[in-house]
Amino acid sequence: MVKVKFSTSDGKFVGVECEGHCEYADAGEDVVCAALSSVIQTAVLGLMKVLGIAVGYETEEKRGYLKAVLPKSMSKSDEHDADVILRTAYFGVSDLYETFSDFISLEVE
Repeated sequence: MVKVKFSTSDGKFVGVECEGHCEYADAGEDVVCAALSSVIQTAVLGLMKVLGIAVGYETEEKRGYLKAVLPKSMSKSDEHDADVILRTAYFGVSDLYETFSDFISLEVE
């Protein structure tokens, strides 16, 4: 199971952390894992490449770990845009969770 946790501060999304493997199918054929990974990784790329935010980012492929945290100090415009990207990712993961809750856990704190 993949555990996905979105972090918030003052009502805005400020980070995401994922750990584990979906185990919906064999490695390389797991469409749930591929979909989940695509949603999260695209959001992180949007934060870094489109917005140019210096995201605190770490991964560990073997255990299926990814953590991305926004910096504490950003412009109001970047805060807004980053929230939109992470909130969109949350809705994407939430949609997957509705169908595949045996393979994904979802939390917002």
